[in-house]
Amino acid sequence: MTELREWLVSFADGVWLSAAPVVFLGLRLTTTMTVLRLADGSLLVHSPVPLTPERRAAVEAIGPVAHLYAPNLLHHRWIEEWSAAFPSAKVHAPTGLNKKHERLRVDRIHGGPSDPALAPSIEEIPILGFRALETAILYRPAQTLVVAELIQNIGRPEHRWTATYARAMGFYAQPALSRAIRWTGFADRGAARRSIDVLLERSFDRLVMGHGQPLVEGAREALARAYDWLPRD
Repeated sequence: MTELREWLVSFADGVWLSAAPVVFLGLRLTTTMTVLRLADGSLLVHSPVPLTPERRAAVEAIGPVAHLYAPNLLHHRWIEEWSAAFPSAKVHAPTGLNKKHERLRVDRIHGGPSDPALAPSIEEIPILGFRALETAILYRPAQTLVVAELIQNIGRPEHRWTATYARAMGFYAQPALSRAIRWTGFADRGAARRSIDVLLERSFDRLVMGHGQPLVEGAREALARAYDWLPRD
């Protein structure tokens, strides 16, 4: 797959990605937006990144934006501007996001009744016990799993502090979960283990993550390794 650029890059049939820089705790990372084509030809935009004119044009060139998806309580920074630009798009979000975006109209809360427009193409899998309230998406047509904070794959960053932090937290040069999230991110580890096992039972070849390069092979094995530390009941 070509290196992610600012605009939209084809990743798989019906799947496009766009990455943008983000700074968090002094770390220089990228955050990834995923665009999925649904069975009716409309688009779902997962974890939107900044809405530049060029990015908007690239998305609109492949179909109408009908759904905006905030996967958890961390990946939502730009969803309000996308909702303003696409007012007819349905907003899917975790409980409590409206407290962070008081002007955002949330049409559907994760974990509620399934959306008939999503069901033919997408399975939503909530990660129970995860404080970020993340819901993973399995895009069946391309056997692609889309997550936000469940695993990172930032490679070998050149920025010194980012590289130092990634080494200390165990996710330098390998797909892994930051130790900081291991230590603080889970309120119920047993429930989280069961949710990860549900993901690992599904059929997927590719894995898109919120931070870093996606995987085109070995996705299930990488996710399983990232959660070896989480004990089973």
